[in-house]
Amino acid sequence: MTVRELMSSPAATCAQDTTVPVVARLMRDHDCGCIPVLDDNGYVVGIVTDRDICVALAVRGEGAVRLSAGEAMTAVVHTCRPGDGVADALQVMRRFHVRRVPVVDGEGRLHGIVSVDDVARAAGTDGAPAPAEVASAMADICRPRRHAPDAVA
Repeated sequence: MTVRELMSSPAATCAQDTTVPVVARLMRDHDCGCIPVLDDNGYVVGIVTDRDICVALAVRGEGAVRLSAGEAMTAVVHTCRPGDGVADALQVMRRFHVRRVPVVDGEGRLHGIVSVDDVARAAGTDGAPAPAEVASAMADICRPRRHAPDAVA
């Protein structure tokens, strides 16, 4: 089973200068917890999660209207390709403790997004990881990470 078979496409996206209230509305309207941030050419330059928004608002102490996606986003984005196996995408999630992975082509342009939820729903079906493998990966993904106290700017 490939990522192409599970990914959500098209994914809701935003630009770096999109305000946080607009990003939050996109999340609400598309029932998702992250929005890929694209440059003018459609390349993924970051990702904004609901957690990123909460942390950025708390740390900066500014109103949401003044905060942009570019200021709240995570700039290091782990991706996969449409033709990758679902087990490979799950391994990326497990390794980097992320629940969602943008799906990009060879040039880095967004094609969709695949989540651990997508993989969990497919678990045990032909070509998908076994339920026990997905449960083990989810335990790794949820394991607390250690960050430097001043890592959020």
